[in-house]
Amino acid sequence: MLMRHISLNLIILLLFNSCKISDNTKEFNSYPTPVDENLWITYGKNSTSFKLWSPNAEKVVLRLYKKGNDVEAFDIYSLKKSTTGVWHIAVQGDLNGTYYTYQVKHNNKWLDETPGIYAKAVGVNGNRAMVINMESTNPIGWHNDRSPLLKQPNEAIIYELHVRDMTIHPQSGSFYPGKYLGLTEKGTTGNNNVSTGIDHLKELGITHVHLLPTFDHYAIDETNLNTPQFNWGYDPNNYNVPEGSFSTDPFNAEVRIREFKQMIKAFHDNSIGVIMDVVYNHTGRTDTSNFNLEVPGYYYRHWQDGSYSDAAACGNETASERSMMRKFMTESITYWTKEYHIDGFRFDLMGIHDIETMNNVADAVLKLNPDALLYGEGWTAGDSPLPEEKRALKKHMQQLPKIAAFNDDLRDGLKGSVFDDQSLGFVSGAKNKQESIKFGIIGAIQHPDVNYNSVNYSNTPWTNEPWQSINYVSCHDNHTLFDKLKISRPDADVETLIAMDKLANAIVLTSQGTPFLHAGAEMLRTKNGEHNSYNLPDSINQINWNWKIDHQEVFKYYKNLIRLRKEHPAFHIANAKEVREKVKFQQTNDSLVSFIIDHNANKDNWQKILVIYNASNKKIYYKIEGVWHKAVSGSTFDFEGLQLVKDTIQVPALSMYVAFQK
Repeated sequence: MLMRHISLNLIILLLFNSCKISDNTKEFNSYPTPVDENLWITYGKNSTSFKLWSPNAEKVVLRLYKKGNDVEAFDIYSLKKSTTGVWHIAVQGDLNGTYYTYQVKHNNKWLDETPGIYAKAVGVNGNRAMVINMESTNPIGWHNDRSPLLKQPNEAIIYELHVRDMTIHPQSGSFYPGKYLGLTEKGTTGNNNVSTGIDHLKELGITHVHLLPTFDHYAIDETNLNTPQFNWGYDPNNYNVPEGSFSTDPFNAEVRIREFKQMIKAFHDNSIGVIMDVVYNHTGRTDTSNFNLEVPGYYYRHWQDGSYSDAAACGNETASERSMMRKFMTESITYWTKEYHIDGFRFDLMGIHDIETMNNVADAVLKLNPDALLYGEGWTAGDSPLPEEKRALKKHMQQLPKIAAFNDDLRDGLKGSVFDDQSLGFVSGAKNKQESIKFGIIGAIQHPDVNYNSVNYSNTPWTNEPWQSINYVSCHDNHTLFDKLKISRPDADVETLIAMDKLANAIVLTSQGTPFLHAGAEMLRTKNGEHNSYNLPDSINQINWNWKIDHQEVFKYYKNLIRLRKEHPAFHIANAKEVREKVKFQQTNDSLVSFIIDHNANKDNWQKILVIYNASNKKIYYKIEGVWHKAVSGSTFDFEGLQLVKDTIQVPALSMYVAFQK
């Protein structure tokens, strides 16, 4: 009887909560949404205008502080509410350098202070925003700073790095190890005088760096940087401010901004574009996030029982389909584009966002910078209340014509599943992976030579154009490429593992999609077998510049691969129709994929190009017709093709072979 009573009460409670949540959703939809109103603070020497959208707030106050970590405010103002739900006030005087917070009263309770979601500058640990004249943060020559130009998106060769990783090792030669400024230094060297830092990137030949999250995040305690701390940064705090732990002074809000801009300019001065990894799909905290401290509940999705939905597997997911979240995302992205000259964005778990918002974001960015690169993870980490047909998933990329997505079909086809240590791929000896490889080669478009029923995860093409496929074999997530090969093939000797590694990225860099490299892959980066290093120490995550000495032949191979791709536009055809017409597959089996690129594709000066991938552990004899110039065989590159071959080609074991006809 007692259990029956409890169950009945539980049912009543659940029904009540369900109704309550439904009412809340209706409440969110009833809020005024001033999508055209400027919600950024407006600084002037004589006054500063503050605004905060909080339509259900009972009261909002503005607190002013001398420092970013002061205990007591020196002044407090009450804001006035407009019919649009925007609370506002203009404070007289020159407030440049003054720190501030908002505090919202909701349901008769004062919430915690917040710097506001539109904060442009923050003090230590991002707790307080600062009024700032952004012009004062511009480095010398900033107004003449220019982004690299691209004729087509897949001309880009993207290199994913973490700011701290690149210069924290003792052999980096940096005066600013682990900092933004560490990536501005010219002439840094390690042992044996090998180039490091930005000089290394220039020597390698990549066109763009992809920075793991550099917006302000929670994980690092900026008051205690003498103690080594590491985090990838996928725990967003303040979306419109650079992370302070990478600056030389996180207590001074101006410093992180100026030094971040200095880094951007240094890359641009070396003809390297900069792509930001952005994480709008979730926040690092939930109840006490800046979003919830302004408008509780509004910016997030919920299940019917009232709980936060969590397609990000990080505790929450944002509701991009709501007008003010869509406004925030679009304005935040365009702010980084305009103020910081950012050249592109990688969207973490893009599949959580809705298609309409992503298309709006793309339109806004490309209007400012037509050469900007936009791409993301076309999946979620869990289910979402957002209907699947509205999600910006990989399978919906044809509805996202200005955005690219990571090609996990090729990734796992090359090396095996990232979720199964023992899983093998094409380069490590797996069978039946050739169609996944072909699918990556043509950039996930429709092509008559591909059997889609045998592709890893996709049984249909998912791009409109080949550049929409971000082709890669490794990134910060999961094992490094070399670690994965080593773990999955414990029987293989080092020489064999190196050959597999080189072949994997040779395929990436001679495919029609947009190539993406994980920092350090060019020198066999290892994380000592760690699968998830998001918060592990520098000893695991750092780029060890001694690898460049130990594996100089591997570095040389990657450098030559990049040169090959850059010098021969046939490897980056942007148009799907031309790929279908000019890329023709030849022989394929479990350990062999070959194809010809014909008719001076994409205005290449090589009339016909033959590419052979031999994934077997033995050399093969490949019959050809006519006379060809040998360009690549094993580790040997001859860009002039001085040696001629005919009748039969000997293709070394576990290698790529390239020949051409003029």
